[in-house]
Amino acid sequence: MAEAKGLKKPVKLQTELAGMLGESELPRTEITKRLWTYIKEKGLQTKTENGKAENAGKYIVADATLLPIFKKTKSTSKSGKLTDLTGMKEGETINMMQMAAVVGANIEA
Repeated sequence: MAEAKGLKKPVKLQTELAGMLGESELPRTEITKRLWTYIKEKGLQTKTENGKAENAGKYIVADATLLPIFKKTKSTSKSGKLTDLTGMKEGETINMMQMAAVVGANIEA
């Protein structure tokens, strides 16, 4: 059987994310899938930036479980855009397009 590569290769999760997902290693694709499952089950999406959770929309509301995971994120994309969530507070939102940065910030290099 071929070894998993790329996004399907298991990566080591940092403590907060590992605790939330109940696993110490998962492929990036599975991490993202499980985060979205949690977000949808808890109704943590909103249509407006920093709006109240309404279970729909492109923004994700940080609850007590997601906040420590989001706050680890400080990265610069290849296009030069900075994603700095280190000062985030519970109830604030991130754009769903920032999920890749969040996942990347919560795995061991």
